[in-house]
Amino acid sequence: MAGIYIHIPFCKQACHYCNFHFATSLRHKNELVAALLKEIEIQQEYLGKETVGTIYLGGGTPSLLDISDIRSLVEKIRAVYVVAENAELTLETNPDDINEEKLISWKETGINRLSIGVQSFFEEDLQWMNRAHTGEQAMVNLQLATQYFTNITIDLIYGTPGLTNEKWKHNVETAISFNIPHLSCYALTVEPKTPLQKMISQGKAQDVNPDKQSEQFLLLMQWLEEAGYEHYEISNFAKPGFRSGHNSSYWQGKKYLGLGPSAHSFDGNSRQWNVSNNTIYIESIGKGIVPFEKETLTPVQKINEYIMTSLRTSEGLDMDKIEKGISDKLVEKAEKYINYGSMKQESNYLILTKEGKLLADGIAANLFIS
Repeated sequence: MAGIYIHIPFCKQACHYCNFHFATSLRHKNELVAALLKEIEIQQEYLGKETVGTIYLGGGTPSLLDISDIRSLVEKIRAVYVVAENAELTLETNPDDINEEKLISWKETGINRLSIGVQSFFEEDLQWMNRAHTGEQAMVNLQLATQYFTNITIDLIYGTPGLTNEKWKHNVETAISFNIPHLSCYALTVEPKTPLQKMISQGKAQDVNPDKQSEQFLLLMQWLEEAGYEHYEISNFAKPGFRSGHNSSYWQGKKYLGLGPSAHSFDGNSRQWNVSNNTIYIESIGKGIVPFEKETLTPVQKINEYIMTSLRTSEGLDMDKIEKGISDKLVEKAEKYINYGSMKQESNYLILTKEGKLLADGIAANLFIS
């Protein structure tokens, strides 16, 4: 089944590390929602009538939308596409946007999964990141959310300059204590043209320590394995039955449609991405034109993308999905990593070990077919 992603490009304030497309003003919210509703109709043939199994409202901060806006978007998708009866509907939210009224309304709208951007339970870390919520809000509203939703994932960030191993353990143990069934944990990345990158270059902020990040990643894998979580993708951990259906579709190479400014789409053969400009997006959609760029993938690019995404998963790279001659070369290239202990071969699968996951992108790149 296919997936639909809706990008809501609004945030209360800019996190120092974030390089996603968003605006901190809601001035054009109504026009943007109207444009999204129209793009849903314009793009109705993109998935080729394939059943939609997941809908994901991300951003940005989609929880800033009015309940009526969220309802309109979900209802429009259901009206235009064939949506599975048990489809996964995820809404990204920040702790400070959560209250009982919203939780009830989101559930009534059809949302059945929440993705909550906690990042840390420590006040000093949240201030350093320039997050809008407080540590207390994260604790109180996470507890509230668990009263209405069982399928919840939270984001945590590790490898920040002020995060000791003891604080990192506290963050992970706190998440576990709420019986959160899914965790997405990311090493802090210093992205170009972000406030964090500028502060580091000016000596106003400390740079990240890769060795410290590796250490905290290894600790994370140990703690969550002991707590009964599956490490099913490099950054994602789930209790049995709670994997993210939507994100899994990306790693499995399934079709997905991205709606909204900066959203990406994939139809099995090509990728396209909408313009990262709210004004241009709204004006173009108003004329009935989706403003996007497109790239058609070559056979080699498809194989290399499969190598990259499959190695990120616990199942690994299935060599039966690659023609014989190429798979033989992959095994030859992988032999040194198997000898190093960073990769293992099980039947026809190449799978990264815990140590190999520290070097996932580099190993995948070295296995690429030219």
